[in-house]
Amino acid sequence: MTPRLIRIAALSVAGMVFAAGFAWWQVDRELAARSGLLGPSAVAAAAVGGPFALVDHTGAAVDQTSYGDALLLIYFGYGFCPDVCQTDLAGMASALDLLGEDAARVQPLFITVDPARDTADALADYVAQFHPRLVGLTGSEAQVDEAARAYRVYYAKAGADDHAHDHAHYLMDHSSFVYLTAPGDGAVTVFPPRTAPDVMADTIKAAF
Repeated sequence: MTPRLIRIAALSVAGMVFAAGFAWWQVDRELAARSGLLGPSAVAAAAVGGPFALVDHTGAAVDQTSYGDALLLIYFGYGFCPDVCQTDLAGMASALDLLGEDAARVQPLFITVDPARDTADALADYVAQFHPRLVGLTGSEAQVDEAARAYRVYYAKAGADDHAHDHAHYLMDHSSFVYLTAPGDGAVTVFPPRTAPDVMADTIKAAF
């Protein structure tokens, strides 16, 4: 890794820490979160969450109604993420495994914040590494931005390697929350980064 990429990576990590802290403060401040849970906060769906129109990793157009009555477990990230996304998605997968047969009542979704590189084909290969039921979602920049804004997700391109002719070597800063949404009842639960899989699984069970 070049010194410039090392500096970019360091700045990206710092940016993600700041962004995650700011986003969590913003959620608490704007939504007046109320929760009796250990870790996650239950907040109003009118303020966090909402409709989206994207493309899944098979190339099919989908929206928030495409998954019937399933709870949606949503994470925003990108396939070229060096470590944070892998850790968070692995945690989601572990939580689903802990649910056993009840995992069929939950639809896990990975929404990219880097649609330029995360095509449907690329996401198909990526999500298969974590859980067989994980669905990758992409779309146009406008579609991704609309979904991210609905969930109060911060994301931005961190930089590009000046020596890369295709300018494809860049990192994305992004907030790292997991969202659990229940269709129809207006509730969203926000799991902070590094929420333990057993806490996530217990919270999901309580939402059934």
